[in-house]
Amino acid sequence: MPGKDDDSVILEMRETRVRFKMDAGLLKAVDGVSLSLRKGATLGIVGESGCGKSVTAGAVFRTLPSYAEVGGDILLYEKDGKRLDEPINIAKLNPTGPEIRGIRGGNIAMVFQEPMKAFSPIHTVGNQIIEAIRLHVEPDEGKARRIAIDTLGLVGISSPEQRIDEYPHQLSGGMRQRAMIAMALSCKPAILIADEPTTALDVTVQAQVLDLINKLKAEINTSVIYITHDLGVIAETSDEVAVMYLGKVVEYCAVDALFHDPRHPYTRALLRSIPTADKRRKGRFDSIRGTVPYPMNLPERCGFFDRCDLAEEGLCGRSAAPMVEAAPGHFARCFKVEPYAAKEVV
Repeated sequence: MPGKDDDSVILEMRETRVRFKMDAGLLKAVDGVSLSLRKGATLGIVGESGCGKSVTAGAVFRTLPSYAEVGGDILLYEKDGKRLDEPINIAKLNPTGPEIRGIRGGNIAMVFQEPMKAFSPIHTVGNQIIEAIRLHVEPDEGKARRIAIDTLGLVGISSPEQRIDEYPHQLSGGMRQRAMIAMALSCKPAILIADEPTTALDVTVQAQVLDLINKLKAEINTSVIYITHDLGVIAETSDEVAVMYLGKVVEYCAVDALFHDPRHPYTRALLRSIPTADKRRKGRFDSIRGTVPYPMNLPERCGFFDRCDLAEEGLCGRSAAPMVEAAPGHFARCFKVEPYAAKEVV
């Protein structure tokens, strides 16, 4: 995987862990995730609900609950448009301190899954966008308001001079999502995290939002982390893909390799479960048996063991599976994957 020696990498996660102390034990929501995001590229993170995708995003944005324990490293290599001599380790920052507040919203922005929960219902949309602009870009209120209006127009909201003074409940679902994208992009962040931003939208608006993110990414060279359970969205938006399962990355590769040469049994099962319009196909759609296990007090073995058709008790059930490089730049966490060279990565 690309790392600190690659100047194109803007954000890197190294063995990042997120754990929650519960009465029944320690819940391992994110368990040793290592990922890299390149400048101007889109990294897709895909997996079923409960695999740790949104918690991974929360670790980068440092918006997890106070009882969450974040471990490992989350390294930011660029701030305010400048390459840093020493990266900032976001995982070590105080989540309510001034340093992360200077990064959150300015250098790293996030589009949340449900805009009605992200926007304050008692403040206008404009007030919330202007607050971010005044904090990170332009302290003058009049100029900040002009930037907010221009950004609302940029994301396709009609009559932005009127909409800026409306409350979230006065906007449709599609407009609220666009307004949230406007708030995220108003400070021209280097990194945009989009956490399933089209889940609650109809198909037409979904397509418009995806086109909008791709267009704005190209215009301001923003790097994007796109989190979704929809492989169709991954195919349309991403350059590289990380497939997550049970808090771990189980496959990591270029987007074309994921669809044309998947290596992990879980990835193959996900691809088989995609509905198609093929009239020759009859019967029920393929599905993955069982559900994602609860990530607490699990045995030391491959996390996909109970659901995998290829699992062997004497091999897959004895210890956690290693991450191997199955092809140049293509990694999979599976005992059944043969490395293209005698090289194993942690």
